[in-house]
Amino acid sequence: MLVLASASPRRRELLIQAGFSFTVRPAHIPEDPFPNEDPIAYVTRLAREKAQAVFHDLLSEESAPPQVVVGADTTVTLDNHILGKPSDPSDAARMLRLLSGRTHRVITGVAVVTADFTEVAAEVTAVRFLTLSEEEIAAYVATGEPMDKAGAYAIQGRAARWIPRIEGCYFNVVGLPLALVATLLESSGIHPAANL
Repeated sequence: MLVLASASPRRRELLIQAGFSFTVRPAHIPEDPFPNEDPIAYVTRLAREKAQAVFHDLLSEESAPPQVVVGADTTVTLDNHILGKPSDPSDAARMLRLLSGRTHRVITGVAVVTADFTEVAAEVTAVRFLTLSEEEIAAYVATGEPMDKAGAYAIQGRAARWIPRIEGCYFNVVGLPLALVATLLESSGIHPAANL
């Protein structure tokens, strides 16, 4: 049995798109970065903690133990500073001003936990933003779309019109680098065709 340790509808949709069958069990852990924590260390730590927390929760229940749990965490970084989910609309506008006219990095940490091992990896994608006007930022924030997104935007949403170029995995920016996840899952014995 494959378990996705995430409440993200985007991660769920992407895992389905890749052909995997799974159940969803969100993890509830603190997501604050440690002081001066490197962005890659931050997302890989959270991905591992989410997957391990769900794996141990399921072990303590009387149902059949999980075979594999996959956890993920995505963040946006600019000048090596972590831009998480905005706390309010003014914070979302602040983040969008920082990203305007610049290239930033989107980093997703992925962890696969089984009874025998824990494997952790990260994917990094560079994303270029056009220069945004204050009116564009205000109108976008007013849609509510930025509020639950790292870096205050969704590449698969309305912000797509401001992104002329990316270097790396598109699915990573959405929230789950599919090629990396599939490689990790297949190394743990979970295959799309056999899992449908």
